[in-house]
Amino acid sequence: MHIVILGNGIAGVTCALGVRRRLPQARITLVSGESDAFFSSTALMYVFMGHMRLRDTEPYERRVWDEQRIERVRGWVGAVDVVNARLEFTDGRTLPWDKLVLATGAQPNRFGWPGQDLPGVQGLYSVQDLEALEASSRGLKRGVVVGGGLIGVELAEMLHSRGVDVTILAREPRYWSNALPGREADLVGRVIERAGVQVRYGTELQAIEAGSNGRAAEVVTRAGDRLACGLVGLTAGVSPNVSALSNGAVPTRRGVLVNTRLETRVEHVYACGDCAEITEDNAESGRVEQLWYTGRAQGEIVAANLAGEGRTYARGVWFNSAKFFDLEWHTYGEVDPAPVVRAGERHLWWSDPSGLHALRIVERDGAVTGMNSLGWRQRQDVWTQWIEARRPVEAVLKELARASFEPEFARRFEAAVRQGGQWLQAGEST
Repeated sequence: MHIVILGNGIAGVTCALGVRRRLPQARITLVSGESDAFFSSTALMYVFMGHMRLRDTEPYERRVWDEQRIERVRGWVGAVDVVNARLEFTDGRTLPWDKLVLATGAQPNRFGWPGQDLPGVQGLYSVQDLEALEASSRGLKRGVVVGGGLIGVELAEMLHSRGVDVTILAREPRYWSNALPGREADLVGRVIERAGVQVRYGTELQAIEAGSNGRAAEVVTRAGDRLACGLVGLTAGVSPNVSALSNGAVPTRRGVLVNTRLETRVEHVYACGDCAEITEDNAESGRVEQLWYTGRAQGEIVAANLAGEGRTYARGVWFNSAKFFDLEWHTYGEVDPAPVVRAGERHLWWSDPSGLHALRIVERDGAVTGMNSLGWRQRQDVWTQWIEARRPVEAVLKELARASFEPEFARRFEAAVRQGGQWLQAGEST
C-alpha cells in the first residue's frame, strides 16, 4: 500500500510517523514544494532575529526520514486527480497513490487590494516568505504591517529588531480584539507601543502603490492617509490552502470537508491540520482549527484510521500561547472576547501595578471554564485538569502555585491574585 501525504508540516509529518509505527510494510511518501525537511514554522521569526539557524527549527534529525523509510518528494502540486488516484505536479510529473492525506496547511489572506502583488508585499508563513523578507529588509527604513493579530505583531517585532520604523494597521479598536477581551487587548497594545511600534487602530488598507522602481512604496488607507514604506506585510489572518483542489474533485468549503474521522467525501482520501474543515456527518460546513497542537492531534488520528482503527477526533480543552516582544500570553478553555461578561458567567480579573502581568479566570456554574494569563507563564496540563474536572474557582485559587511555570527566583503573584482579584459580573465590561 502506497500512502502519499501532501504537506510536510506538523500534521503531515505526525501522520507519516504514526503510519510507520502501525504499518511497518507500507510505502510512505511525503510531498512538499516548500522544503525538504519538516521545520517549525512558528520559529521562523527567531531565525530572522538571529536567535536560531533554520536548521535549528527542524524538530527531527534528518536521518529520521531514511531510518523510518519515509520517501520525500520536493515539488508543487497543481492538481489532485482522484479519478486516476494521482498527484499532478506543476512541472508535469505525476505521483500515484493508494491512499492520500491532504495536509496542505494554510495561506495568508488576501482581499484583492490594489497593489497586493507588488514586489515588497508579502505575508509571513513559509520559508520562501522568510527568504523574501531577508532580501526586502536590507537597508529598509520603514515598513507597514496590515493586520492586528499574532502574525502581525511577530512581523512587526522582526522588523523592529533590525531598526526598521514599523506601523501596524489594525481594523479593530483594540489590538487583536477579536480574540482578546478588552483589558488583555489594551495590555498587549501598551506593550507593543512601549517597544516603539506604532499601532493605528480602526484603520483599513485601501491600496498599495508602487514607486519608480516598481516596488511597494506607499500604502493608502480608507481614510485617505498615505504612509511611505519600503515593505508591506499582509498579515490579516490565514485560510486553508486548497489551491490544488480547484477542480472540485475533493469537496471543499473554507477548507477540505472531512468528518470527525477526518475522511473526505472521496474514498481513501483524508485531510488534517490547517487545511481541514471538520464537520459532523452530512453537514455542509464546520470548524477550521489552525493551531500546532490540533494539527499534530489530527495527524495522529489519520494515521490510526489509515491502519483501520476507526478513531474520531476530539479537540479537548482549547489552549494556545504566544509571545509579544517581552510579554507571554497563555489561554486555556473558553474565554469569550466579547466586550461584556456573558450571562451566567463571572470573571476574576487581576493585574499588577505595572500593567504588565495579568490573570483572568472565567467561572460558569461554579466551575472554572477558562483563563487568560499575560506576563505569567502557566502550565497547560494543570489548567486542563482543572477545567476538565470543573474545579471551583476557590479551589483553583488555593492551588494556583501548581500552575505557575516561572523560573525559580521569579516574582510570585499568587497571593496578590487572591487578595486583589476583582470579580466582574455578567454585563460588566471585560
